[in-house]
Amino acid sequence: MDDRSNELADFLRTRRARVTPDQAGLPDDGRARRVPGLRRDEVARLAGVSTEYYTRIEQGRAQNPSPEVLESLASTLRLDPSEREHLTDLLARPTPARRAPAAGPQRVRPGLHLMLQTLDHVPAFILGRRTDVLASNRLAREVLTDFDALPAPRRNLARYYLLDPDARERVGDWAQIAAETVAILRLAAGRSPHDRQLADLVGELTLKSPEFSTWWNDHRVLRRTHGAKHYHHPLVGDLHFSYESFQVPGDTDQTLCVYNVEPGSDTAQALRLLTSWTAPQPTGTPDPEA
Repeated sequence: MDDRSNELADFLRTRRARVTPDQAGLPDDGRARRVPGLRRDEVARLAGVSTEYYTRIEQGRAQNPSPEVLESLASTLRLDPSEREHLTDLLARPTPARRAPAAGPQRVRPGLHLMLQTLDHVPAFILGRRTDVLASNRLAREVLTDFDALPAPRRNLARYYLLDPDARERVGDWAQIAAETVAILRLAAGRSPHDRQLADLVGELTLKSPEFSTWWNDHRVLRRTHGAKHYHHPLVGDLHFSYESFQVPGDTDQTLCVYNVEPGSDTAQALRLLTSWTAPQPTGTPDPEA
């Protein structure tokens, strides 16, 4: 099998391994189980297809399974929306002849830069392909890290979480957040299998992060939407956020991430202090006689 077929096979195997016969409503047939979860023939029976056809799907040899078959498989394997999207991406199997030309550098339009400046009371930033940090406001750079101080090719959220030693100290629930970020990269890899820069990033993380390979091989996928984040800042202590992510209108490859806070909360007060303590200082003293 080629790499794409291996990816599909591994994804389906890991998904059926987590569904027990009990959960699927199957009676004990007395056969010894050599694998955790469902066997291929059980998945096929529950999905309403032949074992041979399901095997061909899992091995990447089935041509364009119908939407009905995909829906039946997704239901049988209890796939969430991100996993359903990933399965569809993997089955699309783009061929070399259909490869798009290499994408150029992403740019953030002026109106979005203005929006980040307007959101000056909470951290906010814009992510592009591969979790590249395309733009950020001052509080985002204070709470996470100063992405603007890094060379442009190094401004990447996954690289920060997994490779920057400070992230382990600063990011609450570091293992959970880092693993979720790996799952976001997995989803992107299924959608863009010929992205050379994404492949290079995965290679770098594989070599340099002790945990990355374990999480990558779990084949978990995730689309960034909303949730909670906790950071520990060396100046103001613990910060608790409720984050929201929005696809940028007009560019589905860009995502606006906003870390909201409860008005009047300890975090809101801490951010006000952080803003005042880290505000740029005037470069000169005005002349009172002017």
